[in-house]
Amino acid sequence: MRIITLNCNGIRAAARKGLFDWLPKQNADVICLQEVRAPQDVVSEASFQMPGYSCHYLCAERKGYSGVALFSRRQPDAVIEGLGWTDLDPEARYLEARYPGLSVVSVYIPSGSSKDERQQVKMSFLDRFLAHLKTLRRKRREYVLCGDWNIAHKEIDLKNWRSNQKNSGFLPEERAWMDQLFGPAGFVDAFRVINKDADQYTWWSNRGQAWAKNVGWRIDYQVVTPKLEVCVKSAQIYTAERFSDHAPLIMDYETEL
Repeated sequence: MRIITLNCNGIRAAARKGLFDWLPKQNADVICLQEVRAPQDVVSEASFQMPGYSCHYLCAERKGYSGVALFSRRQPDAVIEGLGWTDLDPEARYLEARYPGLSVVSVYIPSGSSKDERQQVKMSFLDRFLAHLKTLRRKRREYVLCGDWNIAHKEIDLKNWRSNQKNSGFLPEERAWMDQLFGPAGFVDAFRVINKDADQYTWWSNRGQAWAKNVGWRIDYQVVTPKLEVCVKSAQIYTAERFSDHAPLIMDYETEL
């Protein structure tokens, strides 16, 4: 089972950069996209669909903002849109495809970097989302939660960790939340199951030649339930082409969809 996740930073911009030429060649079973930033009438166009895939978009009410998508080679048994939160569901941050015994989720956790109010929104989201994740662990199914989590967990997960300890995305309280996620909550950082190396980043700022110098952050994850940990076969951050300020995270699992 191959799953790809990418924050495309605007699906129209990513398409112009060749995303829909590249994706069909990857033999993915599921593709999760975040920050689609396009309305439903646009993403319904043929150029934003993939032949042979069931394509689902969840678009934000605010124009040019947020939004997630999930493409599946197999038709899901059900697709769950949103978390049932009236304050944040209009931002279109959660899309779940259910298959027999397995769910794959495209999730886009809020960024808190723009202003203090958005950091407060982010922390509220995280508190409620952890409760949701704990509920998922009680269900009789496995989960792969893919997306931009907007947090670098450990010092190894960003180049300039010392200077970012007071910045959103690497705050102590955010990292403590990730400790809970990968600790008592019982989820697994699938990438780190097989890749413990430094300099493994999925996002680079557009400032200061961050891409050229590989001054990045690993904030895009595939988070899995424990039974899938032993199924992790390979992980690749694809950097040969650029479709976004994020890079696609491609992971293979020794299981079938």
